[in-house]
Amino acid sequence: MKVIIPLAGKGTRLRPHTHLTPKPMLKVAGKPVISYLLDDLKSLGGIEQIIYITGHLKEKVEEYARREYDFPAVFVEQTVQNGTATAVELARPYVDQPVLIIFVDTIFDADLSLVQNTDADGIIWVKEVEDYQRFGVVVTDANGFMTKIVEKPSTPISKRANIGLYYIKNWKLLYEGISHVMKQPSNKGEYYLTDAFQYMIDHGAKIKVVDVEGWYDAGKLDTLLDTNRAMLERGRAKRPATVPKGSKIIDPVYIEEGVTLTDATVGPNVSLHAGAVIERSTIRDTIVGSGSQISDSTLSGSLIGDEVVLEGVKGQVTIGDQSEVRAGGS
Repeated sequence: MKVIIPLAGKGTRLRPHTHLTPKPMLKVAGKPVISYLLDDLKSLGGIEQIIYITGHLKEKVEEYARREYDFPAVFVEQTVQNGTATAVELARPYVDQPVLIIFVDTIFDADLSLVQNTDADGIIWVKEVEDYQRFGVVVTDANGFMTKIVEKPSTPISKRANIGLYYIKNWKLLYEGISHVMKQPSNKGEYYLTDAFQYMIDHGAKIKVVDVEGWYDAGKLDTLLDTNRAMLERGRAKRPATVPKGSKIIDPVYIEEGVTLTDATVGPNVSLHAGAVIERSTIRDTIVGSGSQISDSTLSGSLIGDEVVLEGVKGQVTIGDQSEVRAGGS
């Protein structure tokens, strides 16, 4: 089996952090989002090659993937951002067997071992949601096979959202479908992979729909912080053996070695990376990058980059690497 991981996007909803850090490498609970996925693939086994479709800050993605993981890999640049079908099309020269296609805006709890014994032409994983109007939702027949995907429906035709995780056993029909889609007029300048899946179904393919237990969005600030909280609650929490006198920790938190706390209250749902210094401050529901210094501040719902200096700041802030904000005393 091969794996296609499209990650060429610029991560505009997470600026300014994605000006310097690729969106899949932003950390939640001390771990880059992409690592949750790659660790799952390591556990699954049987991966012959990963095809990364890169773009924005592609050198950083490639350096990290090669340094931290020993999967056979190839990196293909998507120079024009015109859709998910185009991204998967770029992997065509390397695909000669069934494929997993995984978009890395999210972290999921999915049983990937299903790919090892399915008789279906493919599997699409979904998660039932209440705000179905925000998503592409999957409609199934009585046997649990997909009949269609409806983008952002106005009526609850289905509440099972497409989460961007697919296994395609019939890879030849997939690429036939992508070729068909790319010969059609684009949809507002984009070509969608889901239209290729519809082509497969219209030509007799059986794509099984499977619900995931958990689906955690890491594509924008508020949901990234929600995902940080979820990962802390699900076993990623880490706290120092001793809490410095005058400071308080409210679980769950993730605090790396080398963090300095002085008269600080930290938590719940806070991640502090190595070298961070927190002085006379209260922080909750926040991620703080490596080497950042926060003093005389009260923060919640914030995303702080690496080597940031904050003094006298109150409220919710998002601030990129190597920035300074000095707002006076507390």
